[in-house]
Amino acid sequence: MSLTSYLPETLRTVDFNAFIDEYKAKLRNLFDVRANLNQLSLKRGLPPFVMREIQSKAPLSVFIPEQYGGRGGHVHECLSMLEASSYESLPLSLTMGINGALFLQPVGKYGTETMKERVLGSFVNDKRMGGLMITEPDYGSDALSMQTHHTTGADGSYHLKGMKHWAGLTGWADYWLLTARRRDAHGNLSRDIDFFVSDNNLPGQQIQVEEYYENLGLYMIPYGRNRVDVKLPADQKLQPKSTGIKMMLDILHRSRLQFPGMGMGFLRRMLDEAVDHCRERMVGGTSLLTYDQVKERLARLQAWYTTCSAMCAFTTETAGVEHDLAKNNVSANAIKTVVTDMMQDASQSLLQLTGAKGYRVNHIAGRSTVDSRPFQIFEGANDILYQQISEAVLKSMRRMKEANIYEYLKTYNLTERAADYFKETLNFNVDTKMPQRKLVELGEVLGRVISMDFTIRLGERGFHADLINNALAVMKQDVESMVTRFNTSRLAAFVDDYAEDSGWLSYVPAK
Repeated sequence: MSLTSYLPETLRTVDFNAFIDEYKAKLRNLFDVRANLNQLSLKRGLPPFVMREIQSKAPLSVFIPEQYGGRGGHVHECLSMLEASSYESLPLSLTMGINGALFLQPVGKYGTETMKERVLGSFVNDKRMGGLMITEPDYGSDALSMQTHHTTGADGSYHLKGMKHWAGLTGWADYWLLTARRRDAHGNLSRDIDFFVSDNNLPGQQIQVEEYYENLGLYMIPYGRNRVDVKLPADQKLQPKSTGIKMMLDILHRSRLQFPGMGMGFLRRMLDEAVDHCRERMVGGTSLLTYDQVKERLARLQAWYTTCSAMCAFTTETAGVEHDLAKNNVSANAIKTVVTDMMQDASQSLLQLTGAKGYRVNHIAGRSTVDSRPFQIFEGANDILYQQISEAVLKSMRRMKEANIYEYLKTYNLTERAADYFKETLNFNVDTKMPQRKLVELGEVLGRVISMDFTIRLGERGFHADLINNALAVMKQDVESMVTRFNTSRLAAFVDDYAEDSGWLSYVPAK
């Protein structure tokens, strides 16, 4: 009997529009009627009945192939589910994203057949949850230097030992995708990385939580420090197509490409909240909506809504598990950085528009500002990813023996449509040996030109022309401002002995 035969008939046959509408209705009822979204966001964790009710609609089934009981793993369904989740709750959407992009998709693509049959179906049948552990206390962004290691037993099993932290769903997840390096008989660690699945419900495989962190935002999701000391059977090791590092890049790039799913609902919520507030709020006898500065903020919110829509369209066509995304660093990094910058910018605008009321910890503007901020940090800090975008583009330019940034971008597949917006702005040669801070600034420029290219593609398909033109105008203005900063030659330097001769009171004339 197949796994799908155990599932409700409606889950296997229901049209996706009906499926997502039922899910949205369930979330609206939970967050707006039975529980208050803003009050929930103040508490650590989530009331059990809320997650139980959410799981009753099997939202994670969109990440699971049909043969294991899911809806097929179609990217557009995954993004739509994340969008519906983030409109009501950004932490909920991140919870779903962790489960889907950082556990279910990797296991579905690289897991052994016995493991997939055992694990994937349990997410639909038993409402299980899974997460990923890469980061270590002493090795954050330097993941390739991780010290968690594994050795092989006589029976072919693996023994993993180490310490992991900042793993979303700490203490919640039933399954963990664990990263470790092989340790040989001499104690040396391999350069490659291996992935394993542990099952917290089985003896000898439990991850021990040593400390729960008091994370600043995303209260719904538990984070902490975890001690890994588990013994796993051979079939719980993922099977890379080539190397473990390339498998990790494929997993992380696919996850970053799906950030627009979480961003889409969040940005739409920020826009809706801002418009509603500005229509209702009266200042000087007229609504906020009539003020020019307010219109500028709303225009930017609409630009982010449109640009994120374009990213979703691009991701749908490129991020399927059938594709190897190990080399898709530029598009994945551009999407992750720009969409998370847009999310933070949008929440800051809503907070500014709502004023003092929005600064209350139980107001959606204040909570959204805090909750969206870590998106610019986890899964690759934006500064680092912007630098990597620049390094990849400059490497390609050197290979082509092209020094002019505009000449290169007009032939590059990710920017060829948008390059002509910057015939003058970007018509200059770049120094391939520029300082790190300039690499970051150039990456910010490139990320937005790439995002404009996505937006133009969406416009060519008939998306609302006014929204497309508005998004392109806003993005072009931002790029021009960024290029001006990039071309500023003077670099500020850190003064090591800044405390010396810098007490202001010594330089005030005595009276």
